[in-house]
Amino acid sequence: MSNKPQIGIVYHSDCFMHTNDNHPERKERLQAILSQLEKENLFSKLQSLPPAPATAEEIGMVHTKQYIEYVHGLCERRAPYLDPDTYLTPHSWDVALLSAGGALTAMRAVMDNKLKTCYSLGRPPGHHAEPNRGMGFCIFNNGAIAARIALEDYKLSRILFLDWDVHHGNGTQKAFYHDPRVLFVSIHQSPAFPGTGHINEIGEGEGQGYNVNIPLPPGCGDSHYAKTFEEIIIPLADKFQPELIMVSAGQDAYHEDPLAGMCISFEGFANMARQTKQIADKYANGKTVLFLEGGYQLQGLSEAVITILAEFGGWKRPINNESAPNAAPMYEDPDEIIQAVKKASILLNL
Repeated sequence: MSNKPQIGIVYHSDCFMHTNDNHPERKERLQAILSQLEKENLFSKLQSLPPAPATAEEIGMVHTKQYIEYVHGLCERRAPYLDPDTYLTPHSWDVALLSAGGALTAMRAVMDNKLKTCYSLGRPPGHHAEPNRGMGFCIFNNGAIAARIALEDYKLSRILFLDWDVHHGNGTQKAFYHDPRVLFVSIHQSPAFPGTGHINEIGEGEGQGYNVNIPLPPGCGDSHYAKTFEEIIIPLADKFQPELIMVSAGQDAYHEDPLAGMCISFEGFANMARQTKQIADKYANGKTVLFLEGGYQLQGLSEAVITILAEFGGWKRPINNESAPNAAPMYEDPDEIIQAVKKASILLNL
């Protein structure tokens, strides 16, 4: 290890070319994060890595050949949409390869011991993209591609893949539903898009028990997210003892996000990052790779991302103490859901 910072980010300005001014997932999301990093003079605390585009072969580690060719054809024909929620531009093919390649760049920097932690600030995001279709603003599943190649190239046998985006990571779940080498854990709002992520979705075949969903009702706040770590995620990590931590880090659980209904504050994001780092330090020599997913309130997104980076980097940066509204869960009792998840978890009951 050198004296350089042991935390890094991966980004490229070409990701600005995939954008739609009338869509929540637009270039201003990444611009807001980079502007805030510059404003606080934080680039000196980070290694900034340029991504190399993923190859079609690398994308094919998760996605079908037919789907990859379909996306390429749509972009060549300048089709405006992949599905009703997911727009395309003439640049989207190249940018999607770059976003997936950024996830690979981040993973390799960590696995090659160049960094302890790396956050891939790629867009379009990825966790909704299933092997044979894109959806939910996602074209290719950046994190799943990086996880699959980490398993194969670095001969890993235990990756903890945590998804705290407010929407369920259906694409990542589907990619590893039969694979016991990836323990996929998703904390998400339910009911909400995409309508998956139920407690009884626990994996199949050899992967049974290695898929854990924590579907919390709208209105949950910091305390219930903290409780999921204390009662579910940390005990699971203690059983699984991961060699690498991967995080689909969407910040749309932030209490002012326009596309969701959770009540998470910046302290809530700091706590999730802090607990994740403790797991990584205990079992994986600190190795953590994060991927940018959702987050559509620009100030909240940028502040949350930097709060997370500060926790992993050990920076003495005060957490913005803006308080979230009082949590008032709707529909179901979140404590009952947490207990139901614990009861349904095969790993926790071994």
